Amino acid sequence: MTEWDIKKLRILRTLAEQGTVTATAEALHMTPSAVSQQLTNLARLLGVPLLEAQGRRVRLTASAHLVLRHAEAVFAQLERADAELAGYLAGEAGEVRIGAFSTAVPVLVVPAVAALRLSHPGVEVRVRETEAAESYELLSAGVVDLALSLAAHAPTARDPRFTRRTLLEDPLDVALPPDHPLAGATELRLADLSQDPWIYGGSGPWSEITRSACEAAGFVPEQAHSASGWTAILAMVEAGMGVALVPRMVASRASGVAVRVLSHDRPTRHVVAALRRGSESAPAVAHVLAALRTAAGG
Repeated sequence: MTEWDIKKLRILRTLAEQGTVTATAEALHMTPSAVSQQLTNLARLLGVPLLEAQGRRVRLTASAHLVLRHAEAVFAQLERADAELAGYLAGEAGEVRIGAFSTAVPVLVVPAVAALRLSHPGVEVRVRETEAAESYELLSAGVVDLALSLAAHAPTARDPRFTRRTLLEDPLDVALPPDHPLAGATELRLADLSQDPWIYGGSGPWSEITRSACEAAGFVPEQAHSASGWTAILAMVEAGMGVALVPRMVASRASGVAVRVLSHDRPTRHVVAALRRGSESAPAVAHVLAALRTAAGG
């Protein structure tokens, strides 16, 4: 029977994710030579070639991809075993590490943690503010147990490493300067603001969301100013420098600007939670996920 080595399989999976031996070594806090040696030993154990030269780099062979397809099922089963063991040993206690984007922390994570302190005081939550791409790298590496992000920037539902759960639909409202001619309008469409200067990030998810919403309304927004932080964006809107789309999660806490609901266009973003496949049955993780759903109004 073929001999499987879980530690070496994890190194192979990390190489598939990172792309290079050097990046894999950095991610796993190993030396490149140690990574190469472990993968050479794994290839010897399995009896198949796992890497092939591609210029100065290496790439995974077809047999390596076959090994990884089966390894993902093994990793998921080990997560389930860990979850069951954690439930048996710790009962209602346990630590859950969350990686979440900045907007979700005050609106979803903080209320969930506050509720858990009352309902499950033995569950300890550790929070880490992350960008979407980083959160999934940390989730895959086991640094966090649960990642919150926008659905558009989460792994697909077919990714064998993760289980996704939708937490909420977050409508997008528009923030106007307080003296804007449409600040008091009861009915407002994005197209009504096609001639206004807009404020949004130069790149990244919010730039894509703003452009897509405006283009769906029939115009390309004129980007007058670029900013990625909501404090800066809302300060510029308040100063009359432009208008901006803001998620309801942010709009509910905005002051100094006129926030109007786009009842006709109804642009929406979706917030999802992702877990390593198999870990969702861990009692502490399940409690945290339930608290997040409650905070989201689900």
